[in-house]
Amino acid sequence: MSERGNFGSKIGIVLATAGSAVGLGNVWRFPYMAGENGGAAFILIYIGCILMLGIPGMVSEFIVGRHAQANAAKAYDVLSKGRPWKLVGYLGILTSTIILGFYAVVAGWCLQYLWASLIGQVNGDADDVKNYFMTFSADPFKPTIWGVVFILITHGVIVRGVRKGIERASKLLMPLLLLLLLILVVASCLLPGAMGGIRFLLQPDFSKLSGSVLLDALGQAFFSLSLGTACLCTYASYFSKETNLLRSAGQIALLDTLIAILSGLMIFPAAFSVGVSPDSGPSLIFITLPNVFQQAFGGIPMAGYIVSLMFYALLVFAALTSTISMHEIGTAFFTEEFRLPRKKSAWILTIVTSIICIFCSLSVGACPDLLVMGYSLMDFCDMLTANILLPTGAMLTCLFVGWYIPRKMVFDEYTNNGTLKGQLFTVYLFAVRYLCPFCIILIFLHQLGLV
Repeated sequence: MSERGNFGSKIGIVLATAGSAVGLGNVWRFPYMAGENGGAAFILIYIGCILMLGIPGMVSEFIVGRHAQANAAKAYDVLSKGRPWKLVGYLGILTSTIILGFYAVVAGWCLQYLWASLIGQVNGDADDVKNYFMTFSADPFKPTIWGVVFILITHGVIVRGVRKGIERASKLLMPLLLLLLLILVVASCLLPGAMGGIRFLLQPDFSKLSGSVLLDALGQAFFSLSLGTACLCTYASYFSKETNLLRSAGQIALLDTLIAILSGLMIFPAAFSVGVSPDSGPSLIFITLPNVFQQAFGGIPMAGYIVSLMFYALLVFAALTSTISMHEIGTAFFTEEFRLPRKKSAWILTIVTSIICIFCSLSVGACPDLLVMGYSLMDFCDMLTANILLPTGAMLTCLFVGWYIPRKMVFDEYTNNGTLKGQLFTVYLFAVRYLCPFCIILIFLHQLGLV
């Protein structure tokens, strides 16, 4: 078995871990939710949820991973001294594997659209763009091939290890993602009529706030930061003992939220400029926006083409930073638990997730009869992970760190064995013992439609 890797720099830690959180949901789900639920009012609630749930949850997973310096399953086993808590680690590995399988389907669509934008296939009118998506998604081969190709690209990063693979890729992808995003934001905000989109996102409308909006904000904060997937625990196992866990969590949450808000400033001004009211979900990314960009920038030679190309490159980078982290969870598990070479462990994950990807892709395209409990296989995987596995894993982690692990051990990790002052430790411990479990229960019930 190869020697265990670790991150080589503080910026590598922040960019890699933030990359695991930044994904497709930041680009379309957060802006849409903010725009429809009070704009800046929703954003303020969301930031409160990040402080109340997100950062304490991240620090808790960091503590488990860094203290044990092992994969997720082994980490919980080490800290619980052989008790059944290790099942929390197995749950996280299972969850991330399923998510990678169906997430790769949509990531593959982004890769296809990047290629299609490059060769000019998605630059027609609204009907052409819609027909293109319907034809592509129903094809039995193209979507599955692109999904597997995306997993193979992820595999290529993972086999290179932590520093040469994950950290190096993150240092390249995250700055590129931010650069593309900033260019698109500036271009979008300079369009005629763009101010309507800016107001749509940033003007506070407190009349739209409700209990349901609060729960949606909690859920978005929870899922956006990858809580409950064992990703944060796995990445923290590569942290040095000098890493300030609270500061790192804050920096990652800040970067994740900034990208989400900037994504709204990219999408809505362009949409409002051409009189389009954006929809949520895949239709926004793959049907509405290609035509929006074409109309908004069509008056400038090549501008619509370049903007569309940059947008889908942005999506591919965002998806890739997330798939890398999810792949690493299982790869680390097989490498350390079964003492396999890293390359062989990576291939096991690649093959398993490719099979999931293929069947999920077929279930929403060429083979709609691939159903589980009345859901398409892809929707079932989404429902299972989002509604059950993620909240369960996060809840158990909070109980584990807040109540099972000795308080001194938690304090020592929080303060780097006393070298840090331990500011806000009492607040953190209260949050992880009481606030986080309460919030996760609310999210769980809300996802199941019970509140």
